[in-house]
Amino acid sequence: MSGSYDDSMIDVSSDSFWEVGNYKRTVKRVDDGNRLCNDLMNCLHERARIEKSYAQQLTEWSKRWRQLIEKGPQYGTLERAWGALCTEAEKVSELHMEVKAALMGEDFEKLKNWQRDAFHKQMIGGFKETKEAEDCFRKAQKPWAKKLKEVDTTKKTYHTACKEEKLATSRENNSKLENNNNPELQKKLQDKVEKCEQEVQKSKERYEKSLEELDKVTPQYMENMEQVFEQWQQFEDKRLCFFKELLLEVKQHLDLSTNHKFQTVYHTLEDTISAADAEEDLKWFRSNHGPGMPMNWPQFEDWSIDLNRSLSRREKKKPTDGVTLMGISQTGEQQAKSSSSASSMEKTQDWSDEETGGNPFSTDTNGDGNPFEEEPTSPLVSVPVRALYDYEGQEQDELSFKAGEEFIKVGNEDDQGWCKGRLKGGQVGLYPANYVEDIQ
Repeated sequence: MSGSYDDSMIDVSSDSFWEVGNYKRTVKRVDDGNRLCNDLMNCLHERARIEKSYAQQLTEWSKRWRQLIEKGPQYGTLERAWGALCTEAEKVSELHMEVKAALMGEDFEKLKNWQRDAFHKQMIGGFKETKEAEDCFRKAQKPWAKKLKEVDTTKKTYHTACKEEKLATSRENNSKLENNNNPELQKKLQDKVEKCEQEVQKSKERYEKSLEELDKVTPQYMENMEQVFEQWQQFEDKRLCFFKELLLEVKQHLDLSTNHKFQTVYHTLEDTISAADAEEDLKWFRSNHGPGMPMNWPQFEDWSIDLNRSLSRREKKKPTDGVTLMGISQTGEQQAKSSSSASSMEKTQDWSDEETGGNPFSTDTNGDGNPFEEEPTSPLVSVPVRALYDYEGQEQDELSFKAGEEFIKVGNEDDQGWCKGRLKGGQVGLYPANYVEDIQ
């Protein structure tokens, strides 16, 4: 520390700002401001990681439960209401990813840029602002500190003189009490006392004079220190105001309750759940899996020489024999499921006694007992296909396969939307035509 005084000579008698060297706390605040910028950046970065992790967990949760719901036994409007929870999770996940992006892309970068503009690193280490504050305070305090040092020196001299004067007086008094008749010793002790008294007076005058000089420079010292202090108060004021502004922006990004997208998510969720109708779902189940399903009741069939075997109800069924669902539209996989359910009911029909001698699926029809090895009623095709969805055969003459599985179509689609296929393992059976696509 440059200047005309040494830190080692300073006897700090109080914790006041005005004491020599106590301005260092204000200087340290500059370094603390830079550190607080780093701390706040770390805080935002950690929160952004939490937002990202939560968003990923919501997405994974939604994906897993959507699959379970779709494959589960729940049906109808309540299935859609349950699935709406997964949709809500996906939308909220997107919003939390937006929060993460805002924290890192806006708030973090804004703080980082402000810190770079406010604190300038020096080649030798530390910050330019810290050195500037140190130099300003030291310059403002230097004249007063010099006078204070003189006061401390004269005070010490005065107190030493007082101590010597008291000691000399004590010796003189002791000599008188001992009735020492040595005039020369008495004279010497008396002269010492007088000399000490003169030294006390002189040191006291110098001490008082140095205090007067210190008092004269004190107002200017206080003014200079106030000016420097206010300069760095303004510097700190900028940081405090900026932090407040930034934290308000962070709050705005975190507060999803004010985000119209967030509100829309829950309005949609509430509407979807409220739309669930038990009566409508029960009607749907009745039409698709209950007494409302169509049925080809057994009828008298004339024998024809052109027939090798009785036609199955699946082959005889006309498209117009279907049933219209009550209040529930069917598309894609739902239609296929309805066709599959109808076909399973048709297979309970009795079979006429023809050349097969009874059931056309009996082992007498084919050597290996496979009911689908009979002569086709239409020209055979041999087309490789790929499954679009999972399908679980409901009857013994139906195939089961997984989405993405490839096999061969060996029969044209019938009027009911069923095809004959052969799996890679050699199993032959029926499957819904709209569950597969041709492989180009």
